[in-house]
Amino acid sequence: MTDLTHLSIAEARDGLAAKDFSATDLTKAYLGAMETGRCLNAYVLETPEKALAMAKASDERIAKGDAGPLEGIPLGVKDLFCTKGTRTTACSNILANFVPTYESTVTSNLWRDGAVMLGKLNNDEFAMGSSNETSAFGPVLSPWLPPNHEAAKVREAAHAYMSARAILTEMPPKDIPLKLTGLVPGGSSGGSSSAVAAHLCAGATATDTGGSIRQPAAFTGTVGIKPTYGRVSRWGIAAFASSLDQAGPIARTVMDTAMLLRSFAGPDAKDTTCVDLAVPDYAKAVGKSVKGMTIGIPREYRVDGMPPEIEKLWEEGAAVLKEAGANIVEISLPHTKYALPAYYIVAPAEASSNLARYDGVRYGLRVPGKDIIDLYERTRAAGFGKEVKRRIMIGTYVLSAGYYDAYYVRAQKLRTLIKKDFEDAYANGVDAILTPATPSSAFGIGEKGSGDPVEMYLNDVFTVTVNMAGLPGIAVPAGLDPQGLPLGLQLIGRAFDEETLFSVASVIEKAQGSFPVKDQWWA
Repeated sequence: MTDLTHLSIAEARDGLAAKDFSATDLTKAYLGAMETGRCLNAYVLETPEKALAMAKASDERIAKGDAGPLEGIPLGVKDLFCTKGTRTTACSNILANFVPTYESTVTSNLWRDGAVMLGKLNNDEFAMGSSNETSAFGPVLSPWLPPNHEAAKVREAAHAYMSARAILTEMPPKDIPLKLTGLVPGGSSGGSSSAVAAHLCAGATATDTGGSIRQPAAFTGTVGIKPTYGRVSRWGIAAFASSLDQAGPIARTVMDTAMLLRSFAGPDAKDTTCVDLAVPDYAKAVGKSVKGMTIGIPREYRVDGMPPEIEKLWEEGAAVLKEAGANIVEISLPHTKYALPAYYIVAPAEASSNLARYDGVRYGLRVPGKDIIDLYERTRAAGFGKEVKRRIMIGTYVLSAGYYDAYYVRAQKLRTLIKKDFEDAYANGVDAILTPATPSSAFGIGEKGSGDPVEMYLNDVFTVTVNMAGLPGIAVPAGLDPQGLPLGLQLIGRAFDEETLFSVASVIEKAQGSFPVKDQWWA
């Protein structure tokens, strides 16, 4: 019998409709896979009872002929999304054991359409990270093995780490001085990308503030789309940088991602930045011809020190699209070089404001003090991790008197120029822009950023422009590096033109094939 966890969302939907298996069968298969794959640390909370109850309800709706578009599809939820009655922590001690009394709009939409919640997925604390190493629950392992590593040793270290942390119990978990070996799955949505790649869920919710959907997707051989800012409601999602944050899906195929985004998207009166636009049937765009389209290749994305395999991948992607009938043209996005430094002013500034609400008074962690100021200081010192504190400090600095104009205002002006670069390209007939998704394949846990955080920030060099301009971007698997690790390409589209991205991405997917994990070394 086919392993149900290896079906795509589209295949699972068809199988459920044909009654080849039930939603309960499908959910049980994923729950078993989750149990086997716990050492990846992709989930911070499993919800098997809730999942089975939701699957049973799906089976009843299917039997009545009342199935929704995602009926019975088991999904993982990034722990940034509030889930009513289910612990939501943003993977931070400051929200230890916080249980929301409300549901995020995105997850409400998914449950409305029949999806099943398997549990909450690990992420960098408050989405601040590019490797999923800043989580209070510890780092997530990629299901891809590092080259020349023995599977047994990586598995043994992972099991020992997870056993010591007792990860599925109370927050905050203990600090355990154990050395993990393995690759990062990217961040901040590392739990989402790892779980999808390892078949621990059919698809997952994720968020992208500077690349946190697209970079993890590229690192794990999965597909991830960051929609246009305003396409998806941010209500009920723990905020990092409100003018940059956007929710989107990670899945194993372009079609699956298109199906999920249709449920994610739509107007929401609770989020004033969410646009009131009809949501297209994105699945109809998958497989459409790209003949006659113009694809831009920005010369500024050829950065110093780019590995030859990334350059080669980019050239191959352009050749695939040319072969499919697209016109390939070189374009200029002259302010690209300012995007990363400007981003690391704007994002921390907004974070310092957003995270001021976590004070130990109303919810989450509280560390008593001799007065209210002392309580604030003690709670935040104990509750926030090192990277979150660093960004709060940077943000507070750039917003302070004497520095606001020199840093924050200047960064916002640069943001306007970055956006105009894209607008000019599209005004000149470009339909989509093709770039690398990341400057390298996945790196090892503990390999970057320990001494110099800028080394980690440079991972976002190809992705932050999209957030600064508020545009949609998709990462699609396109090849393997010389060591056999996945690499992805990024497509950037016009505002609210996700359909073109799905069409172009599906051409690359069809030509280059899929890149599944080679073996279940963690089992």
